[in-house]
Amino acid sequence: MVQNLWNEEKAKGLTAGLDELVYRSNLIGADRAVCNWGGGNTSMKTVEQDFRGRDIEVMWVKGSGSDLATMGAKNFTGLNLEDIKPLIERDEMSDEDMVAYLSHCMIDSKHPRASIETLLHAFLPFKHVDHTHPDSIISICCADNGKDIAEEIFGDRFVWVPYVRPGFTLSKMIAEGVQNNPNAELVLMEKHGLVVWGDSAQESYNKTIDVINEAEQYIQAKQQENNVFGGQKYESLQEEERKEILAQVMPIIRGEVFAEKSMLLTYDDNASVLEFVNSKEAKELSQVGAACPDHLVHTKRVPLYIDWDPATKDVDALVASIKAGVAAFKEEYEAYFNRNKVEGDVMFEPSPRVILIPGLGMVNTGKNLTMANVSGALYNRAIAVMKGTTALGQFVSLNENESYHIEYWPLELYKLSLAPAEAEFSRKVAFVTGGAGGIGSETCRLFVEQGAHVVIADLNLEGAEKLATEINEQYGEGRAIAVKMDVTKEEEILNAFKQVILTYGGVDTLVNNAGLATSSPFDETTLQEWNLNMNVLGTGYFLVAREAFSLMKKQGIGGSMVFIGSKNSVYAGKNASAYSSVKALETHLARCIAAEGGEYGIRVNSVLPDAVLQGSAIWGSRWREERAAAYGIEPDQLEEHYRKRTTLLVNIYPRDIAESIAFLASSKAEKTTGCMLTVDGGVPAAFTR
Repeated sequence: MVQNLWNEEKAKGLTAGLDELVYRSNLIGADRAVCNWGGGNTSMKTVEQDFRGRDIEVMWVKGSGSDLATMGAKNFTGLNLEDIKPLIERDEMSDEDMVAYLSHCMIDSKHPRASIETLLHAFLPFKHVDHTHPDSIISICCADNGKDIAEEIFGDRFVWVPYVRPGFTLSKMIAEGVQNNPNAELVLMEKHGLVVWGDSAQESYNKTIDVINEAEQYIQAKQQENNVFGGQKYESLQEEERKEILAQVMPIIRGEVFAEKSMLLTYDDNASVLEFVNSKEAKELSQVGAACPDHLVHTKRVPLYIDWDPATKDVDALVASIKAGVAAFKEEYEAYFNRNKVEGDVMFEPSPRVILIPGLGMVNTGKNLTMANVSGALYNRAIAVMKGTTALGQFVSLNENESYHIEYWPLELYKLSLAPAEAEFSRKVAFVTGGAGGIGSETCRLFVEQGAHVVIADLNLEGAEKLATEINEQYGEGRAIAVKMDVTKEEEILNAFKQVILTYGGVDTLVNNAGLATSSPFDETTLQEWNLNMNVLGTGYFLVAREAFSLMKKQGIGGSMVFIGSKNSVYAGKNASAYSSVKALETHLARCIAAEGGEYGIRVNSVLPDAVLQGSAIWGSRWREERAAAYGIEPDQLEEHYRKRTTLLVNIYPRDIAESIAFLASSKAEKTTGCMLTVDGGVPAAFTR
């Protein structure tokens, strides 16, 4: 049952008016079983003063492109009701005319465009109106016998409206239906959702919850009489087995769904998802169509169902099914687009947004982590709807043509247009070793600024987590994850990449940046010191790069690696034989990988910095004292010493290195590989030759 979240004490502290509407809307959106992400709309009618000081009746309605759970006052639009009410006398009105007309009714041109369903709220003579997409209600509205079921539950208290795309016609039908039924307390919109109203914000909210729970109680009783989804066909694999197999196949899925642009992946193996994918009816039910029009833009009309028996644990067979399934899905989607397109339509990525795999769960795709999660969240709602509907009757959906016209409906596409433009590293995942350090942290910040999701891998987990928290608070949940990883330990590297695959689906860019430095005269260099440098800067770079290379090959969509070498990669540093030797090894290793990676579209380049003191853990260690002693100066004179020895007379900062890394990883350098880029202010002794 859905919980009533209304808090009397909190409500008392609200300012009458828009604050009440915001509070009610946030409560409705807080439970996705009540309202889909980005879907539904709410309104209230108040009296305001216009720019001339006259009292006018204003309707505040959700603005297009916002989400009820998180929206604030700025996301609502105020419209002059006196200008809107006469529209109900019209016989018809196109979407284009409706949008243009409503733009003239706004009391403030800075408000967002009003919801697609604004007229639904305006034509109903109630102070507060709520439109939602509750699982239990849509279960009824998507049943072939839905109207009969509604009569059993609600008697004569409801108005049933046949499916019509949102807009003028539907709004008028709802208003007339309510007017013609004096007992009406709610409207059920076929294949769509619920509308209720009230004289106060609390009354409207309470009615939403009460109506949902009436339906839920009825459905639960029916479910006890039936096998859910026809009963179980497959057994779920154990959690660790599921993760192990998903880690193997998600990079392959990521490569297969690639269509000019990358996608990020998430997976979901909660109990409800597993119950559905393992059921006898999942394959057939999943292909009927969307459970709600609001789902279509994010889930497409149908998911991809992979026909695989998890009992075999045959990963090769699963991979073959995935490759064949994605190819067939793309082909069918293109045919679907061509059958239904109208002039001016531009096809979305033809790849599936939802992939169902028996025994494993659901994999979702999206242009970023948020949108992949939205696809998954909406399909969880679809599963809940189908579970309810099949306990009542047969699950039905929109026909193909109507589904298409919702998916490519200009008013829905307008919502998508409100999203920020994609940046250089949008849809990309960058894995940065030594990510919590000076160069690493600036690199992570820069990648995220330019659209990427980043993996902050570091021995210093606390520092990595602090940076991830900072990034996620500024750019949104999930844009960065922290991973504790010792680059000298193969098992930790394998586990780190597995975690990244299960979080994002794969990796596009590796920044091999983990570092340390030691200094001592050659004859005083111990085997321990030599091995320390070799293990971290040589073997560590090799192990991380090898795993990234294997993953990029598996994805099959190319990739980029940037090694952080040093001026000492090409310059024989005094009292630094161990460090300089292994830094030379790094850059040559990078060139070797570049030579092998070309045929797979994997580019490998190196950045050679010098004397990056700011924020560096290395320069906060004995290395500073050791280098100062080598030059016969005091440690606090070192930065000025390095500046003066450069041709350009400049200091080098972490951001300078980060900019160079980003350039080499970007499309601007897409034809560059095996390159060494010096960022040292110009040290003639280290000029490459």
